[in-house]
Amino acid sequence: MTKQQPSIDWPRVARLLLTSRLLDELEERELAPAGRVAYQFSAKGHELSQILLALQLTHPHDASTVYYRSRPFMLASGWTLKDALAAGMAKAGSASEGREVGVMFSHKPGESGSNLTVFPTSGDVGAQYSPAAGWAQAIQYRRDALRDREWENAIATAHGGEGSTAANGFWAALNIAATRKIPLLFFIEDNAFAISVRSQLQTPGADISSNLGGFKNLLIVDGDGADPEDAPRKIAEAVAHVRAGRGACLLHLRVPRLMGHTFIDDQAYKTDAEKSEEQKRDPLLRLKNFLPHLDWAALERDAAAEVRAAVDEAASLPDPEPRSVFSHVFAPDAPRAATSTPAADGARVNLIDAVRRTLEVEMTRDPRILVFGEDVGAKGGVHGATAHMQEKFGETRVFDTSLSEDGIIGSAVGMAFAGLRPVPEIQFRKYADPATEQINDLGTIRWRSAGRFSAPVVIRIPVGFAKKIGDPWHSVTGEAIYAHTIGLRLAFPSNAADAAGLLRTALRGDDPVIFFEHRALLDTAIARRPYPGDEYMIPFGEAAVLAEGSALTVVAWGAMTHRVVEAAQSAAGSVEIIDLRTIVPWDKSRVLESVRKTGKCLIVHEDGLTGGFGAEIAAVIAEEAFTDLDAPLARIAVPDVPIPYNMGLMNAALPQAADIERKIQSMLAY
Repeated sequence: MTKQQPSIDWPRVARLLLTSRLLDELEERELAPAGRVAYQFSAKGHELSQILLALQLTHPHDASTVYYRSRPFMLASGWTLKDALAAGMAKAGSASEGREVGVMFSHKPGESGSNLTVFPTSGDVGAQYSPAAGWAQAIQYRRDALRDREWENAIATAHGGEGSTAANGFWAALNIAATRKIPLLFFIEDNAFAISVRSQLQTPGADISSNLGGFKNLLIVDGDGADPEDAPRKIAEAVAHVRAGRGACLLHLRVPRLMGHTFIDDQAYKTDAEKSEEQKRDPLLRLKNFLPHLDWAALERDAAAEVRAAVDEAASLPDPEPRSVFSHVFAPDAPRAATSTPAADGARVNLIDAVRRTLEVEMTRDPRILVFGEDVGAKGGVHGATAHMQEKFGETRVFDTSLSEDGIIGSAVGMAFAGLRPVPEIQFRKYADPATEQINDLGTIRWRSAGRFSAPVVIRIPVGFAKKIGDPWHSVTGEAIYAHTIGLRLAFPSNAADAAGLLRTALRGDDPVIFFEHRALLDTAIARRPYPGDEYMIPFGEAAVLAEGSALTVVAWGAMTHRVVEAAQSAAGSVEIIDLRTIVPWDKSRVLESVRKTGKCLIVHEDGLTGGFGAEIAAVIAEEAFTDLDAPLARIAVPDVPIPYNMGLMNAALPQAADIERKIQSMLAY
């Protein structure tokens, strides 16, 4: 047996490969056709390299992001057959408690006796890469900045098929990995097909290794992932390189896909010759030839019995309790306010200064907080929110990123999984669009993992029109989109004191937060307030009553709050003005209480009219306080056009104080 590597437990590898293969075949032949497993993605042909890699990830702070064909890796990492089948059958007791597709894997240290962290899987192909880059960055930070020796030599691995190398997330992570020399291993399982699309349409020449040959700070290892001789050597080389701190590695292994994309895919797009050649490359057949001394018949009998017993065991588990579907959207406990009373003698500050001071205070208090994004370092941010912060806290805590919003938000998720408190900045609301899938995934992590994972990322985004200019690209608010994005809290302060109190609450909480900073309020007198103190916190979902009134309720947020205050001066005592301050959650009880008192409600916001958040508020009032109304509900918002560049056009689109005043007077007279 001179071909064997002594460090590899080949009987264990053989048993795992057989078990995975038999499980796939049982699902394909019996469980999926009978509807007992709804989704079936076979890993046949991919097993050997996944198992060999998993057995090398033994460091207590190793982590992996995986994809829907990664079950052999999961089984080799400690997942039991019961775990796997319970997930596929959507049973209570599974990793997601029946919330996720069974091939969306996750694993926390200590579960099933393994130390490996496996992030909750994304359904978006390519979205798995930048969170893995974030974990790798966290390894560096914990090791070098926090001097935590337990993190030395840990690595992150990101798994995907060759099709995923065409996705934005792959390139975002690749740039982070190569520019920062982080301990990240890209594990690419190349089976030459993304469902039916051949790999030459994913990358030129169908060879990602060759195409990345000129990348700096990236070791490229190319091999046969189904060969028991080649695969172990290549995997060991790649892991050793990354563990040694020499930078990232692309491990590109060719494997056959012996079944279709799913069990209903007959692979009619492959030629008979291609199918025959793939069968010859079957890693199970090659492993049997490589290990002829093993009693394969006995191994197969034992594995088959184990699989059948696991089916019965998983099937006996109960279905999830129906009402459990509503749990784990947000953290069970809100951060406790150190003080909810603002200091009365604080110096008056601009909103942007309140944000900066709050960040600095909280960073001094908590060394896990990192601030990053495009131009936040030496420049101090394009809006000045992080001015001089890099000088105070160093480049490891306040740092610039590549121009990739997917990479910024995705890496923040990985950092949060590693116990850090990332605060990424997106320069303008429209620029967050390339990170849409990462933001959506971020919001549902807690729910998808049944509360086992959380990622308390605070995403700061300047929004809205500016003092003297607007345009379609830099002047978007779009809060309704994030209000509809499950699992994200959304703050939208209208003044400096609220910005400090809400940001501190976000930074000390355990939920992901979108934090809007309106551009027209950053350094203007109308938003200036006394600094409320270094412990001041405002609970999310608690609106502010800016003026009390008896005849009309006006609800607003952000910059529109100030225009409402100006517009209501002619009707003082009649108009009750409510500044929501947070959109998710919004203070429904306070709004309803006010409307029941006044009998009328006007909602004013800067986002577009159709589908804007004002429509949600109006719907709730109509449903829960209809009989209290003395007039039709009304909204004032931007008509369904982008914000224009010309100032005259911009003012025509935006609600003006005069427009609001006319509507107030007409509603009071109704």
